[in-house]
Amino acid sequence: MSLELGSKLSPYEIRSQLSHSILFRVLAIICLMLSVPLGILGQQDLTRYVDPFIGTGGHGHTYPGATMPFGMVQLSPDTRLTGWDGCSGYHYSDYVIYGFSHTHLSGTGISDYGDILLMPTVGEVKLANQDYASGFSHHSEHARAGYYSVRLYNAVLVELTATRRAGIHRYTYPPDAKANIVLDLTHRDRVLDSYLRITGGTTFVGWRRSRAWAKDQIVYFAGELSRPFSGWGISPDGGAAQPIQEARGTNVKAFFSFDPSSEPVLVKIGISAVSIAGASRNLAAEIPQWDFSRVREDADIAWQKELNKIQVTGGTDAQLKTFYTALYHSMLAPNLFMDVDGQYRGRDFQTHTASGFENYTVFSLWDTFRAAHPLYMIIDQKRTRDFINTFLAQYQQGGRLPVWELAANETDTMIGYHAASVIADAAAKGIDGFDLNLAFEAMKHSAELDRDGLQAYKSKGYIELEDEKESVSKTLEYAYDDWCIAQMAKAMNEKEDYNYFMM
Repeated sequence: MSLELGSKLSPYEIRSQLSHSILFRVLAIICLMLSVPLGILGQQDLTRYVDPFIGTGGHGHTYPGATMPFGMVQLSPDTRLTGWDGCSGYHYSDYVIYGFSHTHLSGTGISDYGDILLMPTVGEVKLANQDYASGFSHHSEHARAGYYSVRLYNAVLVELTATRRAGIHRYTYPPDAKANIVLDLTHRDRVLDSYLRITGGTTFVGWRRSRAWAKDQIVYFAGELSRPFSGWGISPDGGAAQPIQEARGTNVKAFFSFDPSSEPVLVKIGISAVSIAGASRNLAAEIPQWDFSRVREDADIAWQKELNKIQVTGGTDAQLKTFYTALYHSMLAPNLFMDVDGQYRGRDFQTHTASGFENYTVFSLWDTFRAAHPLYMIIDQKRTRDFINTFLAQYQQGGRLPVWELAANETDTMIGYHAASVIADAAAKGIDGFDLNLAFEAMKHSAELDRDGLQAYKSKGYIELEDEKESVSKTLEYAYDDWCIAQMAKAMNEKEDYNYFMM
């Protein structure tokens, strides 16, 4: 279909024009080649092909723990405190577990997260991580989509599962042992500030503000225990624990102790980036009872639904495992970043309420614009709308589209302004539900900033080594993103913008 430049078109007509692009046709053909419509075959048991341990060795930087598709909680074991191969918090070559924290990154080349770590112990309480850590064997470790378990060398059986905004632990101790749970708010990255308050015989709340890849990250939490603790202590400064109700500082740790029993101890933790009240509401809404098996079953159902969006026929079990584990990994991020009431922490670090979309975080756009986002546009158009509306909210709150956003922080990792290509691709596929005019404004604005070599690129059409590091890569990627903006301009009959970005 040809397009006569000059007259204005409606958003519907714009998308109609873009939907006839070569890119759309190619991706549609790929979709037909790779997948079989769900209605033809019916839902299959596909989580059995997912192996969360794939990628946890070598330089894979993945984690094996429990999470929901694109969930806010990633409840997983932490085996490594530092180093490049500890980016996810877990490495298959390790033999010690320090605990189980509620946020993790998958596949990144820089480390962050690892917030709100819990560790079950027996006997005398010790708060130094090298003392409360326990050895483990992969022979006693099990993981599948939405569930993880391990029997530690301290004889505690740990089981983990999660909802979108909360996690639940089940600890089965030896029946004659004094049982403890250590809560470590100092774990992993640099703590800027933290707070813990015991609010009852089974409940506690707090928050943790830290600095790593994200320069100012905060996680609020609300926790509940299935059994009243017989003793507790808080260490406000890394020293001896005291039976106090609350503490604030950069080195807060605590423990809860339980009388010997054959009954497991369950712990529920809700998290929020907005407030303690938000974390409490998230927990109450998503895990109102103590039914660990039900939460695990719901997680499996959610993963079955997502994985069944692509059904593969033929192939060996090994090939199916490779395919569905890769599909599973593609659904670990971006992550939901919004409470059940719609509140979220924006790019301006203020609290906002989403209207008509779910807010997300962890936009690794240099990594994902080529293949992951085009895949989402085929199999998950609803989330694609949410992602783009999140982009636009970040533009309005932070002054530009995301480059590599993490927990409301722009890390500026990698190059390009590839949110522009994601938006153009979505428009080309006819995905609506976002403001096209605002999106076009945001795309142009991000391309016109004088940063990262853009000033030289705009004036000369390329970047020299003397202008900016990574000059060749930046020239190529800016050129591609500008081409995407030009296609939007063409479809919107913005002739001047089309000519400018095609230069």
